[in-house]
Amino acid sequence: MDPIPAYALIATDLDGTLLRGDDTVSDRSLAALARVARAGARHLVVTGRPAPRVRPLLADLKSTGLAVCGQGAQVYDAGTGRLLWSVRLDRELAETALGKIEAEVGQVYAAVDQDGVDGLTLIEPGYRMPHPTLPAVRVGRRDDLWCEPISKVLLRHATLSDDALAAVARAAVGSLATVTMSGPGTVELQPSGVTKATGLALAADRLGIGAERALAFGDMPNDIPMFHWAGRGVAMADAHPELKAVADEITVSNEDDGVAVVLEGLFPTD
Repeated sequence: MDPIPAYALIATDLDGTLLRGDDTVSDRSLAALARVARAGARHLVVTGRPAPRVRPLLADLKSTGLAVCGQGAQVYDAGTGRLLWSVRLDRELAETALGKIEAEVGQVYAAVDQDGVDGLTLIEPGYRMPHPTLPAVRVGRRDDLWCEPISKVLLRHATLSDDALAAVARAAVGSLATVTMSGPGTVELQPSGVTKATGLALAADRLGIGAERALAFGDMPNDIPMFHWAGRGVAMADAHPELKAVADEITVSNEDDGVAVVLEGLFPTD
């Protein structure tokens, strides 16, 4: 077996990966990330959550570096509190995409993440947040979702599974938007061509680190582009089968500190 190369960049998804079910990072994971920092490697959060929903977690991690947010649509600098890069989803295009999906499956329920470091998450009547701990503002009708520029649309269906809804959405939307599935109850539309890999590649370029020296952790299909980009991809034990199929390694679950288990083996104690 070839020796594992030295990794200069550790890219971790949040929900279902670095975070436990209660939205916390365990002491063991924090200690493992501290080992990474002492070794001179960089840790980047790469998440579907928009920048405003990531800022408190970055503070808990004492991160002052970059983070890739909004499924790759945002590169956020925690040190300055600024977005270094962001891509918006055209609102008229988003409405058109929703109409095409509803023509195939009937009514869907939608939410949007507004662009910007202070953007809100707006949810229309009938939409249920998959993460009840995350703040959201309920609006009176769908038209109210488009009041400000957005980075993505989140979709739910009353009866279809996430896999089925994502498949229908991809076929209906085509090149209008990128369709991803990032967790239970979380099918999303984001700007065409934008993925976690595009955002991570931009962040890594700023840091002067090549893909071959990147180690990525994830649990859902939205992490597949990141795994294809990085030198090595590690899936959690309870990851979606589509991600496991492209992973180089399977670790234990997020509840069992799967990220820490791998990092402890790669970054010995001082």
